[in-house]
Amino acid sequence: MTLLQAPSSPTLTFHQYCTSQPKAGLYVAEKSFLQSTLSGSCFLSSQRQVKALNFSYTCSRLSSFTAKAASNGACASSVSGQTAESEVLKALSQIIDPDFGTDIVSCGFVKDLLVDENLGEVSFRLELTTPACPIKDMFEQKANEVVAELPWVKKVNVTMSAQPAKPIYAGQLPAGLQTISNIIAVSSCKGGVGKSTVAVNLAYTLADMGARVGIFDADVYGPSLPTMVSPENRILEMNAEKRTIIPTEYMGVKLVSFGFAGQGRAIMRGPMVSGVINQLLTTTEWGELDYLVIDMPPGTGDIQLTLCQVVPLTAAVIVTTPQKLAFIDVAKGVRMFSKLKVPCVAVVENMCHFDADGKRYYPFGRGSGSQVVQQFGIPHLFDLPIQPALSASGDSGMPEVVADPQGEVSRTFQELGVCVVQQCAKIRQQVSTAVSYDRSFKAIKVKVPDSDEEFYLHPATVRRNDRSAQSVDEWSGEQKLQYSDIPDDIEPEEIRPLGNYAVEITWPDGFNQIAPYDQLQMMERLVEVPQLTPA
Repeated sequence: MTLLQAPSSPTLTFHQYCTSQPKAGLYVAEKSFLQSTLSGSCFLSSQRQVKALNFSYTCSRLSSFTAKAASNGACASSVSGQTAESEVLKALSQIIDPDFGTDIVSCGFVKDLLVDENLGEVSFRLELTTPACPIKDMFEQKANEVVAELPWVKKVNVTMSAQPAKPIYAGQLPAGLQTISNIIAVSSCKGGVGKSTVAVNLAYTLADMGARVGIFDADVYGPSLPTMVSPENRILEMNAEKRTIIPTEYMGVKLVSFGFAGQGRAIMRGPMVSGVINQLLTTTEWGELDYLVIDMPPGTGDIQLTLCQVVPLTAAVIVTTPQKLAFIDVAKGVRMFSKLKVPCVAVVENMCHFDADGKRYYPFGRGSGSQVVQQFGIPHLFDLPIQPALSASGDSGMPEVVADPQGEVSRTFQELGVCVVQQCAKIRQQVSTAVSYDRSFKAIKVKVPDSDEEFYLHPATVRRNDRSAQSVDEWSGEQKLQYSDIPDDIEPEEIRPLGNYAVEITWPDGFNQIAPYDQLQMMERLVEVPQLTPA
């Protein structure tokens, strides 16, 4: 069950909050709870679904209390306003977010709702998860339509906004990355397949969709970014006071590359390269970004592992070409991301075909991209043709999606951009709600991302199964944490996502436990869990 927090009480479900009040005050309790929900103050981080109590139930309960209060002649004006408010929300609940499969009211998108029933005016704000939402115009149009259909409404004022850029797990990140919502790795694990072309054009596509975007060129040995874009300032600057790096910009996209460090290509050993990449990425003043696109270097070695461990990657886009040799190397990269719990959301097959004399030719064969999709279950495949303009744009310093925004290549990248935005939103929602604590029956609920399985664990079981050096001797394997050391009634104080692979649980004794999803799935589960039902 998704947990909500009442304004001045511990974390409670809606049902608990209402039933905890005296019967005479039940209507007031429900009304104040709904109002605090609308203001957005009672949603925990990125809550998206209130499964146990849907909105229609809330509206029907409010309507029944409104009618009862009106019949008693109490608080008539307040009740009238609440009825109008509930009618607006009920109308808006007809609009379903296709990514989450839930109405926009339950998603928490409706903010700052103001209703003047006497003048027939309604105003509200729709706060979406990203400014690059591909259906934001549809949301705005539909919201205007459904509210305007109410018989007493004469004027509707809808404003659109997006949530502030912030990662799900900001507390564990270096300062430079704490205001970046999504970090996308573009990887091929093989050189020469057009990975940098895809990374740069994807970044500028997302920027064109309205997002705040940055590009990090992680290839120190052969940086491509200085050739593919033409910023006015081609040298990175330092903030002497903060000892941070100020990125350069080109057409609104922030850029960082070793090629802008004034040293060209590096000649150094692997450990030094890892340190350089770490410094460039984590000490840059990125500011608020919705998407940071990382152009990964080829291979699956030290540099790639460092990036995946230092940076909480939201998702990866895989680039390949039709040749069998490309598939072999790409498969290694997909397996690397799989082990590091980074979901691969799309495959881009570059240099697929060209058209001549009314026919389509496939000079390098066919099937590498589809083979990656089929073998690894990656849901989306995009084809890019062999096109001289695409190659030339990479050498001219202007991305193809900027040079020809209406062309065939730009249309493909627009489809890829929509895919990335939608998949990142789903991943964030899954990660933010993967593990939660339900105080109603004192159990930890687990629903691992990309899995339909949902189960419950006893908090003491989770705490006793800690495998860190503080609980288990690293050399002998001897169990230092004893069963009796943990009380049966222990409860977690906080549960936070840690990348895409684990959660960090803070316990009352101050211990921070790292609990990987794989480990949680192996623990003894609660077989019978009581279900709350509306009063």
